[in-house]
Amino acid sequence: MTTPEIDLLLRGFGHEQKDLTRILHKVQSTYGYIPAEAIRRVAEHLNTTENEVYGVLTFYKAFRLEPRGRHMVTVCQGTSCHVRGGAEVFDEMKKELGIEPGETTPDRRFSLDTVNCFGCCAIGPTVVVDSTYYSRVSVADVHPIIAPYRRRK
Repeated sequence: MTTPEIDLLLRGFGHEQKDLTRILHKVQSTYGYIPAEAIRRVAEHLNTTENEVYGVLTFYKAFRLEPRGRHMVTVCQGTSCHVRGGAEVFDEMKKELGIEPGETTPDRRFSLDTVNCFGCCAIGPTVVVDSTYYSRVSVADVHPIIAPYRRRK
């Protein structure tokens, strides 16, 4: 990623504050996260401060400031999943991956996150890896869920 690449990306957008979230979504879809250089260039493009851009980035959970892993693992922490053992599943997932929520493994293979609810309350605890849903997950299921993703190249 270079400044000219970012500038080329910004050409399709206006210079008003209302364009900020659309620009950030485009940057993230292009690079997989929002690099520091992009924050600087977006602020210049919109004639605002880097702090303003950073404030939007940190307000919305959809934006990432670090590259995400190849596989996104999301564990539901909603009430229904929680009462069915979701907290224990989550703890086991953290141990299995060796990371905390919001982090990425050093090999960039996995990122871990939580949601308050997937809307799958009847089949919880629920874990989603990329776009594959795993239902009624127990602590014993965590390793078998992750293992095939470790083997993929």
